[in-house]
Amino acid sequence: MRKNDEFELTIEDMSEDGAGIGKQDGYIWFVKDAVIGDRIRARAMKMKKNYGFARLMEVLEASKDRVMPECPVARQCGGCQLQMMSYEAQLHFKERKVYNNLRRIGGMENLRLPERADEVSVPENVSERNTSERMETTDAGVKAENVSGKSAGEGVDKTITMEPILGMEHPWRYRNKAQFPFGRDKDGRIIAGFYAGRTHHIVEAEDCLLGVEENAVILDIIKKIMEEYQIAPYDEETHKGLIRHALIRKGFSNGELMVCLVINGKKLPHADIFVERLKEVPGMTSISYNINQEKTNVILGAELVNLYGPGYITDKIGNVSYQISPLSFYQVNPVQTEKLYGTALEYAGLTGGETVWDLYCGIGTISLFLAQKAKKVYGVEIVPPAIEDARRNAALNGMENVEFFVGKAEEVLPREYEKNQVYADVIVVDPPRKGCDSVCLDTIVRMQPKRVVYVSCDSATLARDVKYLNERGYAVERVRCCDMFGMSGHVETVVLLSQH
Repeated sequence: MRKNDEFELTIEDMSEDGAGIGKQDGYIWFVKDAVIGDRIRARAMKMKKNYGFARLMEVLEASKDRVMPECPVARQCGGCQLQMMSYEAQLHFKERKVYNNLRRIGGMENLRLPERADEVSVPENVSERNTSERMETTDAGVKAENVSGKSAGEGVDKTITMEPILGMEHPWRYRNKAQFPFGRDKDGRIIAGFYAGRTHHIVEAEDCLLGVEENAVILDIIKKIMEEYQIAPYDEETHKGLIRHALIRKGFSNGELMVCLVINGKKLPHADIFVERLKEVPGMTSISYNINQEKTNVILGAELVNLYGPGYITDKIGNVSYQISPLSFYQVNPVQTEKLYGTALEYAGLTGGETVWDLYCGIGTISLFLAQKAKKVYGVEIVPPAIEDARRNAALNGMENVEFFVGKAEEVLPREYEKNQVYADVIVVDPPRKGCDSVCLDTIVRMQPKRVVYVSCDSATLARDVKYLNERGYAVERVRCCDMFGMSGHVETVVLLSQH
């Protein structure tokens, strides 16, 4: 097999990022946009020793789970990986991804999928594909892992059945935030959209079906002003041009809108015109610009200039209100966020007398949810502006039983435990994709909370940390996935661990 050779392939599995996986004469191929059950014609693009990447050329026999993508640029755009798969199949794929990681990496041989609740235990070395090896797929490639040896979960008799994944009622128009890069097409026309997968080539897509309908209206206004006043979009190659991105946010609970233009300069020309026209959009609450003159792919700079409104919008998740600035981290799917945080709150089992630590707390979204039912909540976050937002949000909701610390969780938690004897009945962690730091996990174990609630955006690092805690006296009691990002391969998971 050589590059550009074409061949037929049956897709038997899918990788962590949603690429189809098929085998030909023992050699593994990854094919973007292919679905389990597809029979396809593919073209070889890149080959390693044990695996390769191929391009989907034609679907010869479609999988029962294949659907026609709603978006006309779904295949070119890097935003969605799973639009060609039915939503029901997407949920099943995500649930199984978490299940496989918790069993393989986390050693949870006692874990069952919801539909397998009544099945007899299956040894880890007998998989659905009847093979003694599992293929661990990563961005870097593939490695075969022998799973016939001992696991951390061996000897644990209690069967843990995953609770059914929390899917969306409507898996479209769910994102309350979008960041659109500006550029020019081959004809010199100003365009906005999203980057094609693994590139910085802009695919024109002003009305993304995952975003709110107001996005297209706002982008049209911005483009017309740029054309009328000859304001150039930014060019990454030459580092010239002014308008880099438009950040748009919407408060789903009240319809408030925010626009922040990211510029390659110190001042936005004709700012009064931008304000005059943008504020005509119903719900427009905040207009600002952000200065980013660096040669970088980081979207936002540090300096904000407010042009109109209070500089933030407000939104609610459940009964808790939040102020959101252009720089704030805030979950992009508020409807599902309420389900996610509600699950975390349920798993925490609060009765009103508990002391709770919320690690990696961001702007205090989970902290304030927990504070509704806890005696005291301590939040820890490394980003100072996020803690400023968290304190402001606590005051906004009149919550006085919350205290926030700036710093690394792995530094703040040991300090407060060892020097100030602060303890915890419940610890909630919501770390970034890399998972929890080992020092942080060790301190959790030393503090001996009754329960640990782990909210994860990466099931591989979740599984690693669950195994670590399991080996130190904490057992998994409950597991539930929540689909925050329909049409993509990402999924959130909530796990409850209790002391043995």
